Amino acid sequence: MPIDRIVFPSVREPILGSTAPWKRRFLLPRIAAKVASGAPDRVLIGSNKSGKFELYSYDLALGTLQQLTNRPFGTPNGYLSDDGQHVYYLDDEMGNETGHFVRIPFGHPEAHPQDLTPAMPKYSTSECFVDGHSSRFGFTLPGPEGFDSYLLSISSDGPVGSPRRLNRSPKLAGGPILSADGTRAIVASCEAQGGLDFGLFSFDSTSGERIAELSLDSSSVEPVAFSPLEGDPRILATSTESGPRRPGIWDATSGKLVALEVGSLEGDIEPLAWSPDAGRVVLSQLLRASQRLYLYDLGRSAVTRLDHPSGAFDSACFRGREILLRWQNSTHPPQLIALDPDRGSSRVLLPSEESPPNRAWTSVTFPSSDGQEIQGWVAVPPGDGPFPTILETHGGPTYVEREGFSPSSQMWLDHGFAYASINYRGSTTFGKEFEKKIYGDLGHWEVEDMVAARDWLVNDGVARADTIFLTGWSYGGYLTLQAMGLRPDLWAGGIGGVVVADWVTQFEDESENLRGYDLALFGGPPSEKRESYERASPIRYLENVSGPILIIQGRNDSRDPPRQVELYEAKARALGKEVRVLWFDSGHIGAFVDIGLSISHHEAMLRFVYDVLNRQPKASPQS
Repeated sequence: MPIDRIVFPSVREPILGSTAPWKRRFLLPRIAAKVASGAPDRVLIGSNKSGKFELYSYDLALGTLQQLTNRPFGTPNGYLSDDGQHVYYLDDEMGNETGHFVRIPFGHPEAHPQDLTPAMPKYSTSECFVDGHSSRFGFTLPGPEGFDSYLLSISSDGPVGSPRRLNRSPKLAGGPILSADGTRAIVASCEAQGGLDFGLFSFDSTSGERIAELSLDSSSVEPVAFSPLEGDPRILATSTESGPRRPGIWDATSGKLVALEVGSLEGDIEPLAWSPDAGRVVLSQLLRASQRLYLYDLGRSAVTRLDHPSGAFDSACFRGREILLRWQNSTHPPQLIALDPDRGSSRVLLPSEESPPNRAWTSVTFPSSDGQEIQGWVAVPPGDGPFPTILETHGGPTYVEREGFSPSSQMWLDHGFAYASINYRGSTTFGKEFEKKIYGDLGHWEVEDMVAARDWLVNDGVARADTIFLTGWSYGGYLTLQAMGLRPDLWAGGIGGVVVADWVTQFEDESENLRGYDLALFGGPPSEKRESYERASPIRYLENVSGPILIIQGRNDSRDPPRQVELYEAKARALGKEVRVLWFDSGHIGAFVDIGLSISHHEAMLRFVYDVLNRQPKASPQS
């Protein structure tokens, strides 16, 4: 397709060479980090250093980084035991997120992975848990009769026991999270409240006896981390009983929840980590998607604000008096840093490589159609607007877009586009009413918020009204298709990655794990909620679509399976709509795991947008 004629003054000619700054950003080694709380010199790193995301062991004391996995479609997620002895991951096929949990010793890439459940059929799940002694291993599997939580006995170097079912929940469930000594196991389940409101259920790990439970009317309480002390049944938790998420400590034996007093702090306040003596807790505040960290002294019920750079933090863990965190913002790739709360200082433990210059994101707010305030992030290229603009919606929907490092956003900014990303209704950290607004009515309020973002961008002089492109991946890709059909007059085109195009077909083909999530969002299966599923489906509105659409979809995707996209593509072709599907061979997150694949997809996105722009007559910017 032709891309050599540039029709807008702010837009640069496409930069497609191998040394293009935007490609160099994608190739920068980026990290995810998990510190072993009981052996904080040991860190599990997920990195794209090899060209695809794999797992690495990082010894802080020795400064050694070793690659542990090297699988054809990458290893995007891993779990490090609290004692730092083993790394656990799901050994799937071709990125389909279906397989068996395996483990390898920390720092021993030559070791053969040990299958923990060799006698079980392959399964689709996302989390596993180990106690502080590495004596018990837990996970939850979805199935046609509900969500089954299992425990099995393990040892540091010997065989593993057979999985023993601890609990069956008829609705969405996760866990079991295990206490430091392995005697208590907590399952989080939606069986009492329904939807995505979780309650907590505590079990004796040996006998399987249910000891205590906690559910809150029309609210969710979710577990975070057990106390690191032997015999301590307390677990950090969050509750939405007051509206925003608030921190507390739940006693898994008595069943009592004690709130942490955070005074006048606004927004969502969530606990991240215990200190080794269980006397202090790291708290995270998310207010309008901006994050701040605090230290909570349990003995004095006192909150102290920590000094740190602006941006996004996770993977908190104490190492001596320091707090280890992964940090990033819109201009700095992820780094492993250490904060000293007593001295108010910080240092970098695992730096990132130098990045080409980046444009900073700015937080903005604007009213939606019903007056609800919506938060978003905006970045603009050099020069005066209005600019052709990319409006992105995040995946989830139960997620929040923070100020993180985004090579994709910087690619658009390099080329003279403005970039915006919004936290639409359904996003987390803006209160439970905000998050639940979309339940049973998917694709309605989110699109209203997208339209409001578009109007704000135009009225504020950021965006040209005739050159606003939609993009997003997963649920964000779904919203791209939905908005292209519901409000076709507003968008120059749309790019959706690993999308939902037809919720009914999606439900029929997707993994059991995702099916349980959809049941919670819709309030029932298509057999009971057919109109809701169809009303939420972009395929219903294909007749309205007027702009071109590019879909990037995985052939081996178990979350958003290919058949529903094939149906959308076929109907689009029959209607004469300009819809192109770019297929790739791996699964839902394959486009993020394989950096070369991600670069090729973004080059296709650039070519798509430039082709659309070059169809338009050269004109003065309009409002």
